[in-house]
Amino acid sequence: VQLQASGGGLVQAGGSLRLSCAASGVSLDYYAIGWFRQAPEKEREGVSCISVMDGSTYYADSVKGRFTISRDNAKKTVYLQMNSLKPEDTAVYYCATDIARYDLPTMCYYGMDYWGKGTLVTVSS
Repeated sequence: VQLQASGGGLVQAGGSLRLSCAASGVSLDYYAIGWFRQAPEKEREGVSCISVMDGSTYYADSVKGRFTISRDNAKKTVYLQMNSLKPEDTAVYYCATDIARYDLPTMCYYGMDYWGKGTLVTVSS
């Protein structure tokens, strides 16, 4: 499984960015894909996860109502639309995937087996 994340950048507080995660190397029908982030000197946080099969979603409380995760199964791509960005959203964002063995909150908390390289999101105040 290979994952390629893109879309990070510098944005002012209140602005928006859309991250993309393109997957290859496997059929993702029974997988979940998640976005995780890690800021300097902070623990990794599961931001949002989605079931590829049925589209069910999970959001961390810190992003609920501001971020939207979606998928395009034909393109094997998952998106994270981030609106109303705050300086505390600054982090390296990673996408990850794994077979959907557990419920989404659990997978978003513990992480997944396959990871892509991160993309940096910087939100200036």
